[in-house]
Amino acid sequence: MSLDRVLVVDDEPQIQRFLRPALTAAGYHVIEAATGAEALKAAATAAPDVMILDLGLPDMDGKEVIASVRGWSEIPIIILSARDRESEKIAALDLGADDYIEKPFGIGELTARIRTALRRKNRESAIATVLNVDGLTIDTVRRLVTRDTKPIKLTPKEYDLLVLLARYSGRVVTHKTLLTSVWGPAHGDDLHYLRVFIGQLRQKIERDPTQPSIICTEAGVGYRFMGDDKEMA
Repeated sequence: MSLDRVLVVDDEPQIQRFLRPALTAAGYHVIEAATGAEALKAAATAAPDVMILDLGLPDMDGKEVIASVRGWSEIPIIILSARDRESEKIAALDLGADDYIEKPFGIGELTARIRTALRRKNRESAIATVLNVDGLTIDTVRRLVTRDTKPIKLTPKEYDLLVLLARYSGRVVTHKTLLTSVWGPAHGDDLHYLRVFIGQLRQKIERDPTQPSIICTEAGVGYRFMGDDKEMA
């Protein structure tokens, strides 16, 4: 069985020295790139299954790499982000990055994010219609949401917001993406509006709305739907 190929894009030698043996031991084939140009070439020629991308590259901004790759590929992209670069992290997610992990990070967390990204990639061809997680069922054909088989009454906007989050199960969806997708471009900055609707959703779908386990907050960035990674089918 062929190994999944991980493209690691980082100009810090110590990061590369850390990640190559760790990812190899975890069962991945590692491809290395130290610049944006090398990353774009490797993404086009080496057929990686997932990209680990640092935003601070010597020849171009990592966000330029994302924008370029997204012009022709849907390869999962996981951002390596310093804690003090939150605005760039959000911009990267809006450009099409799939996830982020903050430096310093542990290899266990990184490999878990890689596994999630690969599972999502491997099921992309499936037509998603039903998602089940912790007793919550979302049926997009019948536009029906139930908790332990009991119907949950949602407003149209609440339903659209829930389905959007569920479609990206396990992935961070930014405030801007949620607002513009559900309410339109004119509402891209209405964070209070979004928080109100997220609160309403949690009241209806969470077993304990005060400790949400399905819709989790990514502070300053957006929200993550914590599905069980079973495909919607």
